[in-house]
Amino acid sequence: MRDCVPVSKGRYRTDEGTRAEIPVCGAPGVVFWKADMDIDCDGRPGALCNRRTDPLFSAATAYRQTDGRYLSAETLPYVVVPAPSRLWNHRDDGIGGGSVVAVIYQDRVQYAVVGDTGPRHIIGEASYATAKALGIGADPRHGGTASGVTYIAFRDSRVKPIEDHAAAVAEGERLAGLFLRDG
Repeated sequence: MRDCVPVSKGRYRTDEGTRAEIPVCGAPGVVFWKADMDIDCDGRPGALCNRRTDPLFSAATAYRQTDGRYLSAETLPYVVVPAPSRLWNHRDDGIGGGSVVAVIYQDRVQYAVVGDTGPRHIIGEASYATAKALGIGADPRHGGTASGVTYIAFRDSRVKPIEDHAAAVAEGERLAGLFLRDG
C-alpha cells in the first residue's frame, strides 16, 4: 500500500478550498486512497444524525436498504465515494453500492460498505458509525480527523443486503486475507 499506481485521472481535495492532493490508487483486487475523514450523517434521521445536529444533513443516501429505506449513518458503517466524473468513475473499477471497504485508522480496522456518493472533487468521508468504531470523533459539526485514514475498497465485492454489517465484516475479513496473501 506504500506505492500508488493511480487509477484516477487526477487528484481529489479533502475539503472545499483545499489543494487537490489525493489520488485514487489501484492494486490487484482493490482501489485505495489515504485521506482525512469527514463525518457523513446522511440517511434516515435519528437521535444523533438529523437537521438539528448536522447543518448539512440530507435524509437521502445514494443507496437504499432492501426495504427501500435510506441507510442509517448512525448505525451502519459506510463510506462515501466521489460521484462519477472525468476524474474517476468508481464503477469502472468495480466499486458500487454495497462494495466492501476496509477503513484503517491508527491501530484499528473497520469494515464498511460503500453507502453514499459525495461531491465529484472531494474524497475522505464516512458515516457516523464508521468514525465511532474507529475512535474518531463522530460529531457531524466538529468530528472527523484531518489525516491518517486509509480506505481500501475491494473490487467487484457486494454485501447483500447492504445493511447487513456482519456480512460486511465477514466478507471484508475474507477479502483482506486474500489480498494480504496474494499482494
